[in-house]
Amino acid sequence: MQKIGVMGARGSFSEMAGERYIAKHGVEAEIVPLISAENVLTALEAGDIDCGIFPIENSNGGIVIEAVHAMAKHRFAIEEMFELDVHHMLLVKPGVTASHVETVASHDQALKQCRMYLKRTWPQAELMPYADTAKAAADVANGTLPDTTAAIAPRSAAALYGLDILEESIQDLKFNYTVFIAAKRA
Repeated sequence: MQKIGVMGARGSFSEMAGERYIAKHGVEAEIVPLISAENVLTALEAGDIDCGIFPIENSNGGIVIEAVHAMAKHRFAIEEMFELDVHHMLLVKPGVTASHVETVASHDQALKQCRMYLKRTWPQAELMPYADTAKAAADVANGTLPDTTAAIAPRSAAALYGLDILEESIQDLKFNYTVFIAAKRA
């Protein structure tokens, strides 16, 4: 069975990209959540995973800077590039209402993709860049982040971590595509 390393936690857009890759190629594979592009490419070079999947660019948020930095430090081959339609949800612990939210946590890319929404709807909220969208959701759910924190993450993270969706599809652009790289050892 192949191991597919993804830049993200369980419930992340990268996990969705990994699932799409597995379905397209008809391979038997296990997804390994590695949170960062650096971790994905380090594991790929070490032979700990067979394929690495991470985002490189979003149609609204631009280049994924951390992926570019990781790519500059590692040797790998690009097997393919593909797009995923990205819809962000605003997630909170069950019972938390909009009036309780003081902070919005998510990956910097998600914050960029939702910046006009955040400026318009949450002008007083502190924005907290986080390692991963789904990791922010997990940490809201498990209490690492206070109940006054909302996470911007995929719908799948809401279901996985038992969070409520306060608002759906909050990204600024209706068409919000992220390009992912499937990397193999060079």
